[in-house]
Amino acid sequence: MPPLTNSASETAPEHPFELANLQVRRGDFQTVLFDFDGTISLIRQGWREIMIPMMVEIIADIGTDESTDELSEKVADFVDLLTGQQTIYQILRLCEEVRQRGGRPRDPLVYKTLYHDRLLTHIDDRISKLESGEAQPHEWMVTGIVDLLQNLQGLGLQLVLASGTDIQYVKREAELLGVTSFFGDSIFGALDEYKDFSKAMVIQNILKRRQIRGESLLGFGDGYVEIENVKSVGGTAVGVASDEERREGVDAWKRDRLLQAGADIIIPEYTEQASLVSFLIDASAA
Repeated sequence: MPPLTNSASETAPEHPFELANLQVRRGDFQTVLFDFDGTISLIRQGWREIMIPMMVEIIADIGTDESTDELSEKVADFVDLLTGQQTIYQILRLCEEVRQRGGRPRDPLVYKTLYHDRLLTHIDDRISKLESGEAQPHEWMVTGIVDLLQNLQGLGLQLVLASGTDIQYVKREAELLGVTSFFGDSIFGALDEYKDFSKAMVIQNILKRRQIRGESLLGFGDGYVEIENVKSVGGTAVGVASDEERREGVDAWKRDRLLQAGADIIIPEYTEQASLVSFLIDASAA
């Protein structure tokens, strides 16, 4: 991986990752939290290109004077801002945008269903090929993730999966990718009663149930929500700036957002997971 530049970061030759926080906490972790889409799974790659045009179409139908380009930019801003939270929050913001322009929004669940229908059409071929065995799980996962999961599990750490995607889809897609066994019953996702779930709630429940401090939490994610949530309790956050389309290298847009959210370390994927784990878990491996 080529060196990445940042005034507060370094990519030393002995560390094949971007060290954004030179004082990053290392050593005594007990639980590792993972986001799903873009962090483990690539099945939903392209979701943004489904959601944004759909929302632009809905807002434009009101009869606004804004151009398609203007609407696309505004919608992209709030979609990106809310990425990592449950999908319903992006839908609720869409409803607010419709109201602000004098329109009468439909029930949020109607919009959410429309989005899911379009997205599922987009990914249906991927799902079908995984189900039939025509496609292999590694083709739709971030490179090296299974090696990382095996490494962390072998060290005795508890692995937790928390996604803003609806729980039934998370469980189904995790099963198709063969990663369910790493997490057991610690797989969480969005619920119909959306106020009953958030990644922050999952973290608080972990800390309370296991009676551990936030410093014992290590998190991996490609969105600002999980990074901020992990950092807010004193944990260590690894930002996964995965380029979901090219399947290699750093996505500069993701990287910038992850750094703004407070990521301690930036990686493009998990090809150097052994060095990363050695650095984080074994404090003597500097």
